[in-house]
Amino acid sequence: MPTAKIARLLALVAGSLDFFSGLGFVFCPQRILPLMRVETPTAEALIYLRFVGAFVLAVGACYLFALVRGGLDRLRAALEFTIPFRLSTGAFSATAIGLGWLSTGWAGVPVVDFALVSLQLWLLVKLRPGKVEILPPSP
Repeated sequence: MPTAKIARLLALVAGSLDFFSGLGFVFCPQRILPLMRVETPTAEALIYLRFVGAFVLAVGACYLFALVRGGLDRLRAALEFTIPFRLSTGAFSATAIGLGWLSTGWAGVPVVDFALVSLQLWLLVKLRPGKVEILPPSP
């Protein structure tokens, strides 16, 4: 599979995952948390989770915007732009789980974030200018 196609697939999957989970955290966190086997906090604390959900939604929208708008430059920019967000979220959540601040139900967050950072870095190396595989037109 051509590297550019892998990058588009990653943008679709990561963007959809973040966009829809962010929507869930904003509008119905008390339904999402039990799916993660995480205890639902008090109503006062849920506002912070909703706030974080807005950021998660925005990161997902970055991937999806680059995908919809098309062009390898936009896709490459989205892959670069989202790496610091994923690194900081992954590092914080892994540390918080290790220190007991977050339950192990949150373990999927650093696993997914670090996996995506690795894949995105690999794609950025493969997609650097002068090394891009040209995709044939879509049917």
